[in-house]
This record gives sequence, C-alpha cells and structure tokens, in this order.
Amino acid sequence: MEACGAGTAGRARLPAGRPAPAPAKLLRMAELSDNARQVLARRYLLRDEGGEPCETPAGMFRRVARAVARAEREGERAAWAERFEERMAALEFLPNSPTLMSAGRPGGQLAACFVLPVDDDLAAIFDALKWAALIHQSGGGTGFSFSRLRPRGDAVKTTHGVASGPVSFMRVYDGATEIIKQGGVRRGANMAVLSAAHPDVVEFVEAKLRPGLSNFNVSVAVPDGLFRAAAAGERWALRHPRGGAVVRELEAAELLDRIARAAWASGEPGLVFLDRVEAANPTPDLGRFEAVNPCGEQPLLPFEACTLGSIDLSRFARPGGVDLDGLGRCVEDGVRFLDDVLEVNAWPLPQIAEVSRRNRKIGLGVMGWADLLVKLSVPYDAPEALALADEVMGHVQRTAHRASEALAAERGPFPGFARSALARAGLPPRRNATVTTVAPTGTLALIAGCSSGIEPLFALSYLRRALGDTELREEHPLLRDALRAAGAAAALPAVMATGRARGVAGIPEGVGRVFATAFDVPPDAHVRMQAAFQRHVDNGVSKTVNLPRQATVEDVAGAYRLAFELGCKGITVYRDGSRQGQVLTGGAASAGERCPQCDASLVVSGGCRTCARCGWASCETTE
Repeated sequence: MEACGAGTAGRARLPAGRPAPAPAKLLRMAELSDNARQVLARRYLLRDEGGEPCETPAGMFRRVARAVARAEREGERAAWAERFEERMAALEFLPNSPTLMSAGRPGGQLAACFVLPVDDDLAAIFDALKWAALIHQSGGGTGFSFSRLRPRGDAVKTTHGVASGPVSFMRVYDGATEIIKQGGVRRGANMAVLSAAHPDVVEFVEAKLRPGLSNFNVSVAVPDGLFRAAAAGERWALRHPRGGAVVRELEAAELLDRIARAAWASGEPGLVFLDRVEAANPTPDLGRFEAVNPCGEQPLLPFEACTLGSIDLSRFARPGGVDLDGLGRCVEDGVRFLDDVLEVNAWPLPQIAEVSRRNRKIGLGVMGWADLLVKLSVPYDAPEALALADEVMGHVQRTAHRASEALAAERGPFPGFARSALARAGLPPRRNATVTTVAPTGTLALIAGCSSGIEPLFALSYLRRALGDTELREEHPLLRDALRAAGAAAALPAVMATGRARGVAGIPEGVGRVFATAFDVPPDAHVRMQAAFQRHVDNGVSKTVNLPRQATVEDVAGAYRLAFELGCKGITVYRDGSRQGQVLTGGAASAGERCPQCDASLVVSGGCRTCARCGWASCETTE
C-alpha cells in the first residue's frame, strides 16, 4: 500500500531557456463532480496503511506537478510546479492516468502506452509476455503485432510438431493479463495487430466472435493495396511471414467483407491503415511501424513508449468563438509538462528507456470537443463543425510544434533528429519526434467533467449512483438552460426519459440539432470529423464510428472506405446492440458488457469502454 508523503521521482538537470513563469497569486481549483471525486478516491489518490485515501484531489494535482517539475532547473522548479498545478486544478489539462496515479511515488512509471515486439520464437514470445506483465504492473498498456508468427499448422522443425498460430498465443497473453490484475488498481489493456496478408487473418478477424480475449482490442493492419485490389475485383495473396511465399489466395473484397461482418457483429476488429501510418513515421531509420497502442491512436516502434495528455477545449469557449490565445498558452504548458514527464519517468525496461529517450515522443490531445460545440451552438454534424475542427486543431498542432521547437532550442532536439524524416524535410529541430495525439479520454473526461475526446455526446441524461443503492438521473449541464431559453422547458422530462433531444416531440429543432448524441450523428459525419482532426495530428486519432442498431454490414464497409479515402490512419466501428447482453441506459451506447464495479452499462469511445456512473474504464491505463 502506497503511504501518503512518499518520495518523489528522480531529479534531472536541464539547460536554461524559457523563463520560469511568475508564481500564480491564486490557484484556480475547478469544481469536481461527485463522480469525479469518487473515481479519484477509488483509483488515483494516495492511501494510508489501512487502505483509505489520505490525499485530496488538490493534493494529487500538487503531488503530480511537483514530481514532474523536478525536470526543470533547480531554481525554477517551484514556479513551474505551480504553473502545472494550476493547469490541472483548473481541469484545463490532464496527463494520462499513469502520471496522475504514480507521479511522486517511488519508482513512478508515468507513460501510458507501449509497443512490444513478438518474434517467431517460443522464448521471444514469452519474453514479450513477461515484459507486458511488468508494464501492466507499472500502469501502462501494451500493443503487439503478431504478424511475425508462423501460421497455425505450419511445421516446427525443432520439435517436429506444428505451430498453433497467432490467435492461440493471443489467448495466452489474455489469460496472463487477467491474472495479473495490477494490484487491484489498474486493469491491463492490450492491442493485437495482424497483417491483412497473414495466412491466419480470417481466424484473427473472427476471433472475438467467440468468448475470450476480453483484455484485447484487435485491429487488422490493412495496406492500401487491399482496398485497390478489392475495388478492381482482384484476388489477395496471404503470405508466409518467413520469406513471403504465397500460402493461399482469396478475393480481396471477400476479406474486407469478412472484416466488416465481424465488426458489425462484435464491434471488432478495427482497421489500421498501415501504409498511411508508415508514411508519417518520423524515424524510419529505426524501423517500420507494426502495431499501435490499445486504443489505436498511437503508432509506436518496437520497445517505444509515449506520454499522453489532453486539454479540455470546452474551457476555452467564449461568446462568439474560441479563446485561441488562451488555448495556445495551455498547449505550450502541456508540451513542456509532457516533455518533463519523459525526464522523470522510471521506465519499466532498459530497451524502452533507450528508444523512448532517443525519440522523446509525446502526445498532446484534446477532449471536451462536443461540449465546446454545444457552448458555441454548432451541431456536431454541421459543416461549420468541420471548419471549426480544422481551425482549432490546426492551431493546437502549430502551437505544439512551435513549443517543441522552443524546447529543442532550450534543451536540445531529440537525439535521433539528425537522421529523422523531419530533418530530411528541412524542418526546424524539435524536442519530440511526435507531439500530438487524440486519445479516448474516458476516465480523464469524467474527472474533467467534459465530453470524451472528439466524440459526440453519448447521452443527454444518465444515471448516477448516490449514497447506498440510490440512483439519480441527471441531464447534460447545458441542456436545461437551452430548453428554457427556447421556451421548451416543459420538454425536459421527455429528454430525461429518452436520453436524447433530436427528433423528440416538443424539442425545438435548433436545440435538437445542437444537442446531438452519438447515434443521432450519421456515420459519414463521424468519419469526416475524425479525418478533420487527423489532418492536424502527428500520431493518430482515437474515435468510434457509432452506428444505429439497424445499420447493415454495407454501412460498416462504407465507413471503412470513407475513412480510407479521407486520410484517416485507422477506424473503429461500433453498431448499437452488436454485443450480446447490451443494455441501453439513458441513450448511451454500451459495450455489451456490464461494468464490473457497479453493473451499469458501458459506453464506447475509440475502443475504450467507460462507465459513466462509477468511472471504471477498460483503457484507464492507456489514455
């Protein structure tokens, strides 16, 4: 049990540069919801020897800020700690969950996402499993490519037996993840990726149609050639991972159809457009991308890690627009904070420390997008929303790049910069090989009191558990005032009963348009929004394309084609009711399984399953 007052992370001395901020006169502590306080007490706050929380939320923000600011010059640490604390206390910026949980604790591992290599050798397979166990124990999530493993039934010369194939080892990894339990505090999360050219790809695609693999998200690594072959009516070769010999062929369109049918039935697999991901690889001299993190937004090289953080865009809404200047200053602080995390982090493996220090990848992202649109009276599926996404995320990206360039001038560029694609393109030196990512932010958004990532609202009303077994139905905080202003306050009970406003009797059309929920938004609008953000993000964008219950397999396939055409790096599609036992609560989509802590239904965001009632999340370690 971690006692209060435990030591902080190690020191680091860095050269002078940007002046330390002036001390704030008064820290702005934003109001936390009851749910946020309960989640923090259950999973984030320090505990005494009896297992009871002995830290306040304000104390947590101070602990994290002071630990991270130890990367600053000694005479400037206090001022930067206060600046970081203010950003977090105001709920403008929050780092990924491992940082909130572990910063300032002995051996604090603060990174969220990792990718580990899985080579076609029994010892290597179980080495990767051992490394994953250590990462899960430290609070991180892991991605794996199983594409190097020989297919099921292939001869194993050393034993004169046959190989069991990638899916069998995925089930071994899944069982180990289930057993670890991460001390009862953190839940392990994994991503399995398999090449669309692997001979076992069909078995992989359909693996989650059967029970098991509950600790895995799965994605198929799809090259551009598969879509071109399908469009041309051509066959697709499945090749042995050793040597590339063709094992068999099938129609390219048939493989995409089987992927779409599996996703229609179970919400998985997702797709990773690997050629597009590789084209944006900033350090190809170190190797090619094979896998992504558990929610799919972070491509990483083998043994690479990334630290993530998210800004609540809704807190920068102003009458008539967005406070871009204020947002920019928050972006600058977020980039510096995440770079400092790389300095004070206790890496779980020496191989990970080496690659991560060489490339210094960070992923600053956003949340609260749907809330920002509501505050600005812009419908999620309107052309104006796409234009605003280009404006806001473009500003975030440009500001984040400039901030990383300023850090490079102050501290030096990432060690691999001279051989990077950035240097070859003639770009100024940067401190970080990548700077921006959009994560799902399920639990972080609950803490911040905002909508998740760039998703639409999931529901306008929801159940919250109060004292004992009492449940209270609450509405979106802006809804009541919007109805009153439109002279439709009497329609509130109808919204509370259905969880939605669009198309509900008595709700003015304008209010219904602005308060769009995930299943109100057409599939193509989901994809177009993801593509708008992807244009301004170094890494990837975590987003779920939510489809109504009556959606067809062709609707899923159409979303795939549109995502490919618009330049997305991946896509996750979820059809309402596609998992056995799904319960619809308050208009929010559940993942077909009940929350293991409070038995409520779960909502889906970018492959992350989150409980809006108690805050449990499948991706808590990876956002």
